[in-house]
Amino acid sequence: MTAIKYHTTDVDGFKIFYREAGTAGAPKLLLLHGFPSAGHMFRDLIPLLGDRFHIVAPDLPGFGNSDLPRRGHTFDRIAETIDRFTEKVGFDRYAVYVFDYGAPTGFRLAVKHPERITAIISQNGNAYEEGLSDGWNPIRVYWQDASQANREALRAFLKPESVLWQYTHGVLDPTAVSPDGYSLDNYYLARPGAAEMQLDLFGDYKSNVALYPTFQRYLRTHKPPLLAVWGKYDPFFIPPGAEAFKRDVPSAEIRFVESGHFALETHAREIGAAMREFLAKHIG
Repeated sequence: MTAIKYHTTDVDGFKIFYREAGTAGAPKLLLLHGFPSAGHMFRDLIPLLGDRFHIVAPDLPGFGNSDLPRRGHTFDRIAETIDRFTEKVGFDRYAVYVFDYGAPTGFRLAVKHPERITAIISQNGNAYEEGLSDGWNPIRVYWQDASQANREALRAFLKPESVLWQYTHGVLDPTAVSPDGYSLDNYYLARPGAAEMQLDLFGDYKSNVALYPTFQRYLRTHKPPLLAVWGKYDPFFIPPGAEAFKRDVPSAEIRFVESGHFALETHAREIGAAMREFLAKHIG
């Protein structure tokens, strides 16, 4: 069994909680989670990879056990903090696994420090407009008109039943989804200030879409080894977003699993095996 250790570190006065496994000196792997989760979403994946890699999985600022920021939280600030975090934990060169909100975070790091990225694994981590489903339409309305009414309409995404739906939509057998993940996410969402922070990020997500051409230019220029392994029935990030990676990285490997957004809940073994095979070819 891979031993997982739990740490907290100070990043410029901001507390970041993270999980760590593997041996220092092994190839480094940074795991970046998404909305509304935290590093606990990797609880089944880490044991499958910890014998081969030095793994770090932080809770993004405002998520999980990391500090909640003040109002006006942005993806730029998340990426700045995680950039400093990687330096604090000695991740000078690493492969990065990006999921959901972890994608605009990880791609910002790659654009800023292309020399640090050894490989990219995208699990429903989008960088192309064709990867955005119609499920984004209510949030797009808020991007176009940041009225209080449009903001309030997005609170439905933060309800416990909406979080459960994110975990189970597109899953062939919903009884295979443990309640641990979505129950913990709902606990974190109920903290004072968490809902307003999440609504701020819904509004700021348009900054990620605006950066898609920059992310794509990075991919075309540097052509990092890239594996896109996606839940095929994700209601938010649809298969064309995975397939689009080959436009900029022709050697990218594209795989789909019979699952939804939180594909690790049902297909951790398949995703872990795909990662081991892919990373063995590219980073030793």
